[in-house]
Amino acid sequence: MSDILKQLDLILEARKEESPDSSYVASLYHKGLEKILKKVSEESSETIMAAKDLEHQNTQENKDHLVYEIADLWFHTMVLLASKNLSSTDITDELQRRFGLSGHDEKANRKS
Repeated sequence: MSDILKQLDLILEARKEESPDSSYVASLYHKGLEKILKKVSEESSETIMAAKDLEHQNTQENKDHLVYEIADLWFHTMVLLASKNLSSTDITDELQRRFGLSGHDEKANRKS
């Protein structure tokens, strides 16, 4: 699974060097952090709405829609990471660190 994330990391990094006119991601980088954050927020809201639709009507169409929206959310979150010189590896490393750790314990051990 992480192979596709690593491939996407490389593409997102390469888009930093492209013209905003030729690449959607380059245009997001060019518009800056506020635009990227707005996209993450929009995709998060769309994910929430899709999840609620699925809760009300458990259909394959609604499942597919939720997956589609989460893919958009992940993608735009990865654009945010790349804009800050981070990658999916930073996230998977953190998830690995937490693996096997109680959520309650992890939360209690966080620094404020």
